[in-house]
Amino acid sequence: MVLADLTAGAVEDAERRAQQRPLAEVERAALARPAAQDALAALAPADRVKIIAEVKRASPSRGALAEIPDPALQASLYEQGGASAISVLTEERRFGGSLADLEAVTGKVSVPVLRKDFIATPYQVFEARAAGADLALLIVAGLEPKVLAELYALILDLGMTPLVETHSAEELDAAIDLGASLIGVNARDLKTLELDRDLFGTLVERIPDTAIKIAESAVLSPDDVRHYRSAGADVVLIGEALVTGDPVATLARFLEAGA
Repeated sequence: MVLADLTAGAVEDAERRAQQRPLAEVERAALARPAAQDALAALAPADRVKIIAEVKRASPSRGALAEIPDPALQASLYEQGGASAISVLTEERRFGGSLADLEAVTGKVSVPVLRKDFIATPYQVFEARAAGADLALLIVAGLEPKVLAELYALILDLGMTPLVETHSAEELDAAIDLGASLIGVNARDLKTLELDRDLFGTLVERIPDTAIKIAESAVLSPDDVRHYRSAGADVVLIGEALVTGDPVATLARFLEAGA
């Protein structure tokens, strides 16, 4: 199962980093950070779709996408183009990311930044805040309910916002039970890598009006943004289309489509 392998690899890499930088040290660095930005305010529903733009070098489904030698520059172009938040993939093995990418981006942009990784341990949450992240991703399918709840609470305790990612009605119910204010529906099944652009539309009515609704994956054209917006998305998370073309021009087209 792809998701299980990705999560196991991410945890193994975190354990390796913990040998060099113990939890107590990372915890101190996280607590010493200035307060995280209010991601809920930045992503609040508006009269147009909002975009989380992703710094993403590769993926298991598509392979290499872009080199991105300067992730901070890439993120600043996203901000210039009108992105409401930036997502930084920090998974090393299949996505080619790193915590250094996250630190570079959080030091450059003024919009909220998401650590996107396969987070399954408190150490990874503290790492996210220590690197300046304002949001952290939790994938319901990859976590036992008890662990999901504990990590969700820790993210909140550190002043960050959890983005709870789902792919089914059952997972959506788990996110709702947590009281999640930021709920994502990923069109890509991370267990099989299959894609279903219509999944968001079939699940969106289950999401409470109190939560911000985020459509993830399967966004390659303005038509995809229009599709998600018409289905009820408040926010669309976009990666591949922005790293393989002109990010500013592409964002302009996507924002116009979601107006």
